Amino acid sequence: MSYATPEATHRFAKRFAQYKDFYMAHDGLLFSKLGFGTFKKEPYKEENYTFDYKSALKEAIKSGINLIDTAINYRYQQSEKEIGEVLEALFASGEVNREELILCSKGGFIPLCFPFPKNPYTWIEENIFQKALASKEEIELDQHCMSVAFLKDSLHRSLENLHVKALDIYFLHNPETQLLRLGKEAFYTQIEAIFEAFEVWVAEGKMASYGVAVWNAFFYDEGHSEHISLEKLYEIAKKIGGDGHHFRYIQLPFNIAKTHANTFATQKMSDGGLYTPVQVAHKLGLGVIGSASLLQMHLFKKPFKPEIGYLLDSNMQLHSDVQLALQFARSTRGLLSALFSSHSPLHVKENVEIAQINAVSMVKYNLLYKVDGR
Repeated sequence: MSYATPEATHRFAKRFAQYKDFYMAHDGLLFSKLGFGTFKKEPYKEENYTFDYKSALKEAIKSGINLIDTAINYRYQQSEKEIGEVLEALFASGEVNREELILCSKGGFIPLCFPFPKNPYTWIEENIFQKALASKEEIELDQHCMSVAFLKDSLHRSLENLHVKALDIYFLHNPETQLLRLGKEAFYTQIEAIFEAFEVWVAEGKMASYGVAVWNAFFYDEGHSEHISLEKLYEIAKKIGGDGHHFRYIQLPFNIAKTHANTFATQKMSDGGLYTPVQVAHKLGLGVIGSASLLQMHLFKKPFKPEIGYLLDSNMQLHSDVQLALQFARSTRGLLSALFSSHSPLHVKENVEIAQINAVSMVKYNLLYKVDGR
């Protein structure tokens, strides 16, 4: 098989039967409650290429993580390529099977390449305009494009980088970037064309499902220029694919400082009610993956208060605020998985230590929202 299967992901999870509350089912698959991410901010900095994710990724899989998340533009395609090298070696050795892992990537941002091209506009001219993948008008802020041809090319590049035949989830990456330029009506018309293409690529065996990854677009009020209606996306998918459509996931930020997914009721549904993005996702049967679980380490500028530590880990088995932050994200009802990024195998091993304890009970978890904690 070219992608994850229920049988294989269940088999993978059974190897870690000692873990507590660490796997969650959706669409037949078992997801590890922590996912391995490969985003690094400020990709133009040379320091982002003096390390790689390869050893850390090996440790993550060895430690029971089966969700791997990336995007073609992360570190100018280097993150995908490093994942590809690791997976190729692990599959060849038999240490893990393709069907046991849930692989996600994203398309929408112009990836460029590493080493960084001397003139990025020349790269865009040669790799996008000359190949008729998009017009200049379809590129926003010199970095984002949602033409179907561009997304198709991005998907094929991602598959090549990752050394796989298909992805389990392909996310449309931050489509809100195009909202102000297009306007709401044209934006949703473009989404319809994209989802139609995604359904074709599912049928061709290039992806098993698709989703939308955003930053604040699901949190903004309806009148905001970057607000996206989750129910509207679902209706478009259903219009194209019927009840058997493959729009199955969303990805959004969630961490101890940014809890909007569970606390901001900004999504209006056809019943007239206002709901949080997680509530809407559940009503529609969509899986939710949380990004920025550590907020690029900005959560740790000062120590967490003792009350936070007690509620998250009353037996005091965890020894760092990083572990506490991941315990918070992992314990959230409604999230399939919480993504974190690290290039240190030791840090990965420490992070997964939270699987040795139970997730936080609902009573204690709800109290966390009443603590002015850090």
